[in-house]
Amino acid sequence: MTHQSPRKNPYSLLSWLLIFSIPAFWSVNYLVARRAPALISPHALAFARWAMAALLLSVFAWPELKAKRRLIWAERWHALALGMLGMWICGAWVYIAARTTAANNIALIYALSPMFIALGAALFLKEHLRKRQWMGVVLALVGLVHVVIQGRWNAIASIEFFAGDLWVMGCAIAWALYSVLLKRWPTSFSPLARLVLIASAGALFTLPLALIEAASGLPFTQTVWNWQTAGLVLAAAVFPSSGAYLAYGVLQKRIGAARTALVLYLGPLYAAALAWFVLGEPLHIYHAIGALIILPGIFLASQSKPGLPPARE
Repeated sequence: MTHQSPRKNPYSLLSWLLIFSIPAFWSVNYLVARRAPALISPHALAFARWAMAALLLSVFAWPELKAKRRLIWAERWHALALGMLGMWICGAWVYIAARTTAANNIALIYALSPMFIALGAALFLKEHLRKRQWMGVVLALVGLVHVVIQGRWNAIASIEFFAGDLWVMGCAIAWALYSVLLKRWPTSFSPLARLVLIASAGALFTLPLALIEAASGLPFTQTVWNWQTAGLVLAAAVFPSSGAYLAYGVLQKRIGAARTALVLYLGPLYAAALAWFVLGEPLHIYHAIGALIILPGIFLASQSKPGLPPARE
């Protein structure tokens, strides 16, 4: 009689480090989005950040890409689809939406992404969350809403919705599709090399759109290229693009798409901390209360029963 040892717990120290570092990388995009409108157009920023991210990451991924160059063409359609979803829609559309809707609306609608991802993971990846984990998802969502509405729950009834909210809803759906397909589609490449391929495809997809945007002559589609613009592009390429997307792909492979999506709920907390540190914006009691709700929610959602397999790879 053979004895089967239980599979290793996917929540290693590395997994927890990734859980808390991914929203830190992504929060830089909040600062970029606030500075960008007066300097760079939405599609120009999306193209520039992903082209630079692909270039930076390719320095480290080049040996693998060269060794597996014959396999790149076989994954071209997957890379293009993921680039369209994750780099074009989730890149440029948020910047477009920010011109016609409130930041609170963006945060509230984007909070639907983990729910969409959990449903998609259950349908297509066979990742089923248990009751305790769903309790954690709901608890984290409540904490995020508390931060977004600044603790004023009576303000929910007075929230207005605008045309830009449709752009944000498109982003939330696109991110759910990106997350599920990233896990569902097999690949011959490491997360680093695969991200280079996806980022390159995303940059190629957004380039003609950026050129059309610039040729339109509309005020918000014009770009002023200077050192400040270059700094915004570099910051977006290094942190929310290279750092966050690479870490997200690695974490998703370790713990699954549904539970990885919960890092989105930490975003507003990190953004508030970064705004306080960089811009001098004050922190408030609702940030602390939100953190006290979100963190236990993420802990509950991460729990697995002993002996059960982790998310499928």
